[in-house]
Amino acid sequence: MGINRHTESDGVEVVTVDYPPVNALPSDGWFALADAVREAGRDQNTRVVVLRAEGRGFNAGVDIKEMNRDTGHTALIRANHGCFEAFAAVYDCEVPVVTAVNGFCLGGGIGLVGNSDVIVASDDATFGLPEVDRGALGAATHLARLVPQHLMRTMFYTAGTLTAQQLYHYGSVYKVVPRPELDAAAMEVAKNIANKDGRVIRAAKRALNGIDVQDVHRSYRYEQGFTMELNLAGVADEIRARFDDDLAAQKKGK
Repeated sequence: MGINRHTESDGVEVVTVDYPPVNALPSDGWFALADAVREAGRDQNTRVVVLRAEGRGFNAGVDIKEMNRDTGHTALIRANHGCFEAFAAVYDCEVPVVTAVNGFCLGGGIGLVGNSDVIVASDDATFGLPEVDRGALGAATHLARLVPQHLMRTMFYTAGTLTAQQLYHYGSVYKVVPRPELDAAAMEVAKNIANKDGRVIRAAKRALNGIDVQDVHRSYRYEQGFTMELNLAGVADEIRARFDDDLAAQKKGK
């Protein structure tokens, strides 16, 4: 449980997220994920990092329960910083990051996927940002790297989701495979990259980041400022409280 890292084969490091039941990461989890990805990339024997998850889905964003337990804004600030560090670690990783997405990919999961280099998804994978429904903002920066501008805006305002097949249509998902084949498909891409000269691959990663049209760090940080405003105004607390009440009602109905 937690964040685990292991060497899969020559040149391939695998970082696994495992936070049952839905991979909603607490603040410490985001920081641990950032550390694991950075350490994997710094290792000069590494030529590619595979980011994957155990369980029902790839990522359900931040642990809202952690924030609800906090009477101030400490948990929110740590979650903001943790997400920023994790997203940045993927983007700035010294080698390409191949992300294997299973099940749901929500909120912070979009930040990880949008900043990765290659996306492989299972045929049951869905992608979305429920932030508006949670009284928050963020990761539109990264969603905009997956879909066209107007679709991104529609998804953000409606908190809607898209399937892996739809993202494959837009070219942001490289391959869609049955869920049992997901890890093998991600490893196939990773090993292809790992067979290249590591010096060239590292230079290529720097070069591609250097010609990127968007400063993902500054853009995401700008979004986070509005999340903080909504929290200071009490809006986010009201919406999260309604969310908790709705969950309790749903459980009671069962």
